[in-house]
Amino acid sequence: MVKITKGLRFLLLLLLLILSVTACNSSSSYQGVNTNDKITDEGVQPITLKIYFGGEKKAAADEVWQAIGEYVRRKGLNVNFAVQFIPFSQYRDKMLTMAAAGDRWDMNFDADWISFKQMVAKGAYMDLQELLPKYAPNLYRKYEETGNLVSATVNGQVVGLPWNIKMTDRKFAGWRQDLVEKAGIEIKPDSIQTVEDVDWLLRQLKMAYPDERVSRIPPLSIYFVRDGWVDINFYNLGFYLDDPEVRIQAMEQQPSFLDAARMAKSWHNDRLLNRDSLISQEDGATEWRNGRIMFTITSHEWANADPGFADPSHKQAMSLLYPDRKYINRSQLANVIAINRHAMHPELVLQFLDMLETDQTLYDLVQYGILGKTYELDGEMAVYPDGISTQTSNYMEWGGQWALWNTDFLRPSVTYGEGFWERETAFASQPINVDSPLDGLLLSEEEIRLELTEREKAIQKYARPIEFGTAENVETDIAEYVELQKANGLDRILENVQRQVDAYLASRER
Repeated sequence: MVKITKGLRFLLLLLLLILSVTACNSSSSYQGVNTNDKITDEGVQPITLKIYFGGEKKAAADEVWQAIGEYVRRKGLNVNFAVQFIPFSQYRDKMLTMAAAGDRWDMNFDADWISFKQMVAKGAYMDLQELLPKYAPNLYRKYEETGNLVSATVNGQVVGLPWNIKMTDRKFAGWRQDLVEKAGIEIKPDSIQTVEDVDWLLRQLKMAYPDERVSRIPPLSIYFVRDGWVDINFYNLGFYLDDPEVRIQAMEQQPSFLDAARMAKSWHNDRLLNRDSLISQEDGATEWRNGRIMFTITSHEWANADPGFADPSHKQAMSLLYPDRKYINRSQLANVIAINRHAMHPELVLQFLDMLETDQTLYDLVQYGILGKTYELDGEMAVYPDGISTQTSNYMEWGGQWALWNTDFLRPSVTYGEGFWERETAFASQPINVDSPLDGLLLSEEEIRLELTEREKAIQKYARPIEFGTAENVETDIAEYVELQKANGLDRILENVQRQVDAYLASRER
């Protein structure tokens, strides 16, 4: 039998204490050893953060994100990045499908015009209420200053990280001014203001260029501006901006829907609207830049930014639609970074985002890429290297970057020139441009999931053909569609959504 002396007892207790502290430290930090990590001579292998963005993958994207990983590791964040891009035409459906399947990823881009509200309603995103101030204190302070975090907060849970940019959704009509001048069409500046003006212009372009593609955008959005209708990006429901009670209604029952359908039918029949508009998977902005359409509906942003035409001889002109009508600014949820509820490393994602908030060098890497390869500096302006343009960009202007925009670090660029963001904020702040009273509302689908499923099926099968002018008989088809949606449980949907809206408005008054 071994006799345990006082000295031996002391050594045993010391050993147990060391083992206990080591075990605690290894389990409390994502910087430590994970069961999936491999130990090398240099230490712990970096943890890979899996990220999804929308849009087409640029040629240098992998190289840039490798450089980003090398930079943050030098700064003490032991990660690398596996970044995947999904074309925007497929993004919504793929993200919803992956979430339903319980797929694991760490961070993704989203927006209220894509799938953010549906993903939140399905519980796909992690609650960051406690994690955000702990692991991203600088970013959290920015949200405290702007107050924007409330827009992504549901029942006390922070389910996304919205952008902090002020812009407007107000619509502009845009056309190829070089083609207008070539055809001798006379258009006074700012004179295309109504849907009738747009109809006249499209017909002038078609007469001058009968074999060319005119437009891919149906007229519904113009009627929304005319009538002050606000689409809440939730199964074709909305309200009127001048309604103090904010009564939620179905789009298909509105006079503007019928008016727009009649105009769309006319545009389709007369080939003012491209025949493939309903099914086209090509990005509209790309078609505009490549000169494949002559007319577009766009925003104040692209009425003033450089679109990067493939042919430098192309010129655009813009006119504000219905300038006397109030219209909503872009939502705080128009661009959002979200963390998957199944993410294995949310702390590391937040630490990375916090570094972006304070580090100009890192911000330049993420936004513009590698100096000398994907961009150059002309003073403070980020420009393309020789031989590269918007059309051939190997990284700059990548899709999904918008949720990471920070006006403290954003540089003037070929697309957004000097003073652009100041002008954009000033325009969005004009009295004619207002914030939606429901900005930040996140609706639950829980009690009406079956009704919404049927409503969405009918929207895809019936509403979109009506919107794009391919319906056989506008009046008959709309009447049948309205009755179908009633049978799908519209009254129950409206009652449920209105209850949530009323509760949201009441909470904002408190």
